[in-house]
Amino acid sequence: MSSRIIPIIRKEFIHIRRDFRTLIIVFAMPVFMLMMYGYAINMEIQNIDLAVIDYSKTPASREVVRAFAGSKFFTVGDFDGSEAEIENLFHRRLARMVMIIPHDFAGAIIKPAPAALQVLIDAGDSNTAQLVANYANAVLQAYNAGRNLGQPFEVRATIQYNPALKSSYFFVPGLVALILMMISALLTSITIAREKETGTMEQILVSPVRPIEIIVGKVVPYIFLAFADGIIILLVARFWFNVPITGSLALILGACLLFVIVALAFGLLISTRARTQQIAMMGALMGTLLPTIMLSGFIFPITAMPKLLQLVTYAVPARYFLPIIRGVMLKGNTLEHIWPQLAAVAAMGIFFLLVSAKRFKMRLEI
Repeated sequence: MSSRIIPIIRKEFIHIRRDFRTLIIVFAMPVFMLMMYGYAINMEIQNIDLAVIDYSKTPASREVVRAFAGSKFFTVGDFDGSEAEIENLFHRRLARMVMIIPHDFAGAIIKPAPAALQVLIDAGDSNTAQLVANYANAVLQAYNAGRNLGQPFEVRATIQYNPALKSSYFFVPGLVALILMMISALLTSITIAREKETGTMEQILVSPVRPIEIIVGKVVPYIFLAFADGIIILLVARFWFNVPITGSLALILGACLLFVIVALAFGLLISTRARTQQIAMMGALMGTLLPTIMLSGFIFPITAMPKLLQLVTYAVPARYFLPIIRGVMLKGNTLEHIWPQLAAVAAMGIFFLLVSAKRFKMRLEI
C-alpha cells in the first residue's frame, strides 16, 4: 500500500513546488491575516471623546475631570454649550459620552450621601456603550479610592489569566484556529478539482490505486505545509502580539496537527464535489470563514445564541479547537482538561476522510 501512496505524495509535492500561488497561500497569507485581524479585531476602545459640562468649576470638579483625562480610554474636552445641545453633540459624533457636574458637587462629595454626577452615553452601538459605561465606572471607582471615601464594605476583584484585559489574549488564539482552518481547507480543496481541470483525472481513474490511498496521498504533503503554517502563526502570536503560552507547547503543537488534519480532510471533501478550482476555493472559504467566525465562539459566546444555532455549532470543528488553544495558552490546561475536545476533533477528522474516500469511490464507479 505504501508503495502506491508514495508516488502520489511525490506528485503533490511537485505540484506545490511548481505552483507559486499555492506557496503564497501557504506562507504569506497566514502571516498577513494574523497581522491584519490581530490589530483590527480589538474590543478595547481608547480615546473616547468625552465632553464635560462643569457647573461647579471648583477644585473638586476639576479633580474628577483630571481623573478621566489621565485615563487612556478618554479624551476630555470642555463643552461650553447648554444641556439642550447635548443631542446635537451625539448627532454630529463629536462625543460619545457627556459628563455633567452639578453646581453643588464640591459640597456633596463631603457628605455621607453619594454625590450626584450625571453621565450620558451615546448607545447607538449598544456594545460600545456598555464598554464606555464600564470604563467610566472604573475611573470613578479609582477616584473614590484615591479620596479614601468611606464604603460599607470593600470589593477586591482579581482577574485571572488576563490581568491587563488585553483583547489580543482572547482574539489571537482564536485567529490561530480561523487561519489554520481556512488555509488548510483552501489548500486541499483545489487538489482533485485541479486534476479535473488539467485532464489528469483519467490517469488516476485507470490507475490501480484505491480511493483511500489517493485521499491519504493527497493529504500528507499538505499536512507538512499546514503544520509549518501553524508553527509560524504561533511564533507571530507569541513574539509579536506577546500572547503567553502558559501550558505545554508540545500539547499545543499536537492539537494544531490534529486540527490541521481535520481542516485538510474537510477541504478534500469539498474538492470531491467541486468541478473547478474556483468553485472549490469559494466553497472552502464559505465553509470555513463564516462558521468559524460566527458559530465557534470566536467572537460571540455560544451560550448567548438561540438554541437552534447552539445545536448547529456542534458541526463546526473550531468550536472544539478554540477551548483547546485558548485553554492551553492562557490557562495552562493539560490533557486531562481538554481530552473531550480533542476526541471530538479526531472524530470529525475521521468522518471527513471516510466521506471523502466514499465520494471519490462513487466517482470512480461512474
